[in-house]
Amino acid sequence: MRLQARHGLTGFRVWPLCCAIVLSVAVSHAMMPAQMALAQSSRSLAADMVGQWELSTAERSKTCAVTLKADPASQGLKLELEKGCAEALPFTRDITSWSVKGLDIVRLQDAKGQPVIDFTEVESGIFEGLRTGEGVYILQDLVSARSLARSMDQMIGDWAMVRSNNRVICGLTLTNTEAGPDNFAAFLKPRCDPLVATFAPNAWRLDRGELVLQSASGETWRFQADDNAQWRRVPDSPDPFIMIRQ
Repeated sequence: MRLQARHGLTGFRVWPLCCAIVLSVAVSHAMMPAQMALAQSSRSLAADMVGQWELSTAERSKTCAVTLKADPASQGLKLELEKGCAEALPFTRDITSWSVKGLDIVRLQDAKGQPVIDFTEVESGIFEGLRTGEGVYILQDLVSARSLARSMDQMIGDWAMVRSNNRVICGLTLTNTEAGPDNFAAFLKPRCDPLVATFAPNAWRLDRGELVLQSASGETWRFQADDNAQWRRVPDSPDPFIMIRQ
């Protein structure tokens, strides 16, 4: 009887241990798909990032071309910075490699693998990073960035704002002079229509293919290019505002 009791007691003690092992294995198997998805997502982002990128300040006043490679390097993957990067963006002197952290962080890092700057995607193909005390930096596809630069160059100069009857109601000059983050200075010419004069735009930018005029109070008017190489204010109206290059 004592022997049976001992066997019964031993069985009672082993049972919770067996349950714990089975539960642990079940949890591990349940976690495996999530871990695999995480690793796959990280690899996918790393593959998408291989290529040429532009690293710049938010308003693109200072730029640097970066080539991200798939070749292994100490603490990460290899990269190349174009000549002149250190002069344009001094913090790039510390960048020796790059990596992807977690699901969506693109890290430019130093020789020890520590972050010099981390980027996350804010819209398709455009990544944003912050350096404390310095501000926001942008990482975007080099071809797209240079195309945007050419588009901005084409916008600089004198414009006329007209209504649907082709009556000029205001003259406007767009410049390449910085006017705060992402914006450039704009100036109205004398004798503008009261509606435009009251709006009083003093800054402009290109945003996702649209021309944005902004006033000192932060109010904005948005324009889209039409088939006639003109810019029409949106939303459209029967008597639209149209900007024509002078």
